[in-house]
Amino acid sequence: MNRIVEITADIVSLEVDIVVNAANSSLLGGGGVDGAIHRAAGPGLLEACRKIGGCKTGDAVLTLGFNLRAKHIIHTVGPVYLRGDSECARLLSSCYLRSLQIAAELQAESIAFPEISTGAYGYPKDESRKIAHDVCSAFLSLSPFPKRVILIRF
Repeated sequence: MNRIVEITADIVSLEVDIVVNAANSSLLGGGGVDGAIHRAAGPGLLEACRKIGGCKTGDAVLTLGFNLRAKHIIHTVGPVYLRGDSECARLLSSCYLRSLQIAAELQAESIAFPEISTGAYGYPKDESRKIAHDVCSAFLSLSPFPKRVILIRF
């Protein structure tokens, strides 16, 4: 059974253990996926994110899902794309890896990822999708959790 699926969906509507938020470093909301998740989760999310105090590019932090159908939200900060900069690929890979590590610690059944950094941060979708698939495949080959990874194409 393939544990990775790619679908076109609105990430805030999914009933999964974890949704991943393509956040900015402040964690205080923004546009795109970040804004949609903050609006759907409600004011409790903003309050929780204020207490965390931010997140570095390539890292990830966990909150509850609040008003989402998901139990938890993992907030990860992707890189701003610079053509030819190998650090961008490393940081984007780290976003997926750190999120998967947190999901595995929670023994999550399911996690849904948006296309991290492909909106305002300008990462080319084909490159981003390859990194996402490669990192998830490698991680799942070594870990029983999460049992299912959903890669969202919006």
